[in-house]
Amino acid sequence: MSLLVTAPPSSRVRARHRRPVARLTWLAGLGILLAALNLRTAVTSLGPLLDQVSGSLGMSGIVAGLLTTLPVLCFAVFGAATPWLARHAGEHRLLLGALLALGAGLLLRVLVDSTVVFLAASVLALSGGAIGNVLIPGLIKRHFPHRTGTMTTLYATALAVGTMLAAAATVPIERAADGDWHVALGVWAALAAVAAIPWLALARSEPERFSGRENAGTRALVRSRLAWAVAGYFGTQSLLAYVMFGWLPQMLQDRGYTAGQAGVAMGVFTALGIPVSLAVPALATRLHPRRMVLGLTVLYVLGFAGLLAGPVAAIWPSLLAIGVAMGSFPLALTLFALRTRTAEGTAALSAFAQSAGYLMAGAGPLAVGVLYSATGGWALPFTLLFAVLAAHALTGWYAAGDRQLEDERS
Repeated sequence: MSLLVTAPPSSRVRARHRRPVARLTWLAGLGILLAALNLRTAVTSLGPLLDQVSGSLGMSGIVAGLLTTLPVLCFAVFGAATPWLARHAGEHRLLLGALLALGAGLLLRVLVDSTVVFLAASVLALSGGAIGNVLIPGLIKRHFPHRTGTMTTLYATALAVGTMLAAAATVPIERAADGDWHVALGVWAALAAVAAIPWLALARSEPERFSGRENAGTRALVRSRLAWAVAGYFGTQSLLAYVMFGWLPQMLQDRGYTAGQAGVAMGVFTALGIPVSLAVPALATRLHPRRMVLGLTVLYVLGFAGLLAGPVAAIWPSLLAIGVAMGSFPLALTLFALRTRTAEGTAALSAFAQSAGYLMAGAGPLAVGVLYSATGGWALPFTLLFAVLAAHALTGWYAAGDRQLEDERS
């Protein structure tokens, strides 16, 4: 005689409940990674073709310059509005809308040969990227509370891959399309459409929305020292990054590199962000973040010193040092989760830090350009960069301390 042993009804109910939750979690993970691939395509796909686009549309120098500053402005403005939008629409639905806006903007700006339409469509596309920037750290905290380091690593890596892919592949796509920049820029809308697919399913399983309590708002963070420290760290690293991406080719050519050699160096410098993004968040969850802040700052100092005053043979080691030091970006993303206890706190800190930080960053390339034009050399611009680096180290040291946003505010 055999006995049939069955699980208690409560166990079977819990097992059935866990299966859809697990599917939802992994679908969210896939959606986060696909979204991350798209968040910079509107920015980095345009840079290599800016001359062709401005010439084709008859843009003035002022309008072309506006195009280069639109990203930081949109990231600041729309990033600040994201928590309010999330409270009303829900995080999943808002990210779906952001990806659709991103794709629509990328497509619209190549369908009509009009400067006004191109600018408006660029704002639409950049708004989607800005909202995604702010939402994803909070979604990681919500869906992966015990794997925030791992998911932030994957998110930062996917972001770096998407950034490099759009920068590196746009020109070859244009050449394959017989020099048609419309095709080269418009093709990235298809990637946004693919990224929206998981969120179509996730939009029906919206998590609990922000309660509207004080802890969820960004305005309440204005009095928070920790929030300002994280914003300062994020903003100074963004400023340094935008200066390097915008002015590194000119720096190298002034040191004797040809345009082709500078382009190769820029490609390697950009690609270095992928392995760095893989390593830094994982290390930040194992080592004390202050050690990471200190180590990355030292690499910045060595790299800038070698780039400014070192021999030509020191240029490549200096570029590698700066490329690794720009791991301060994934470290800043990791701090959003490490310095908060809840998904709402992470989202609020992400919105505050990115909005304030991108406003700081927007002034960097312009200030460096003014100083370079006024002096004809790099001594004064690098003096500014070293001053920014000092602020970067101080704000990072405070932000990486053992404190939580919710504890500070209570």
